[in-house]
Amino acid sequence: MMDRMSTFGRLGVVVHPTRHVERVLADIGAWASAHGVTVGQIAAPGQMRRVADPVEAEACDLLLAIGGDGTALAALHAGAASSRPVLGVACGSVGALMSVAGDRVAWALEQIAAGRWTPVDVPGLDVGWDEGHGAVAINDLVVIRDGAGQVIVSVSVDGVLYARVAGDGLVVATPLGCSAYTMAAGGPILAPGAEGMAVTPLAPHGGSCPPLVAATGSHLTVTVEPGHGGVRHEIDGRPNAIDGRVLTIGWRSGYATLVSLAGEEPRLTGLRRRGLVLDSPRTLVRDARRGEAAEPSEPGRSP
Repeated sequence: MMDRMSTFGRLGVVVHPTRHVERVLADIGAWASAHGVTVGQIAAPGQMRRVADPVEAEACDLLLAIGGDGTALAALHAGAASSRPVLGVACGSVGALMSVAGDRVAWALEQIAAGRWTPVDVPGLDVGWDEGHGAVAINDLVVIRDGAGQVIVSVSVDGVLYARVAGDGLVVATPLGCSAYTMAAGGPILAPGAEGMAVTPLAPHGGSCPPLVAATGSHLTVTVEPGHGGVRHEIDGRPNAIDGRVLTIGWRSGYATLVSLAGEEPRLTGLRRRGLVLDSPRTLVRDARRGEAAEPSEPGRSP
């Protein structure tokens, strides 16, 4: 944790490729100039515009992800090797990885420079295939058919077969990523503090294969039999050139670091605010009959 302004010398920014972030960048530049801090741009997938001179993540004290959750994922991967913390700055809706809205970025930088922040360890999934090949997923690994025809995926936990599934594929997610693709596919949500690897089949054709949560100390083996249309793999929403038919997946603690500021919105509250979790209509009718005020659908933004 940074506890003195003198240790806060350089910022690295990762920017969304299309969103309007000029005002946020101007606020960052003004704050940096006033405090003798330099700003550079980190190379990351998806960036299509240059907003500052290039800089390596390890040369920065803090990385700022300016955009949405996808931008934050890119920044977390960029800063992981050198353990650089990432501040998520929302330009649009506030997502799961965003700590502050864009119009309060100067306030957030003041908090961090003064040491009023908490580092949050972000786990990952170690994904291996063949010998010597691997990648890390922060949100999820997706194995999905790449055309007509189903894929058959076999899932084993610590060498014990769980199920063989024919369908569109499967998703393996971390607790942080379980509210993304996994949730959309009907998988479980792991509450903050819960750990495990969530395995969710995609459109299984027959049989019975409920979503599975494996322990962090376990190892998953996923064997893929592509249909005639082939198969593709995605890590954190981006295509990945995985060429193996047998994937091994394990837990990696403390892969990256996310900045948490005081008063941030709880993750479960964020799911409700964004409409990803909704109350049953009957509960709203009951509240109306009792004359109770409904819970606000748009609570105040986190600082």
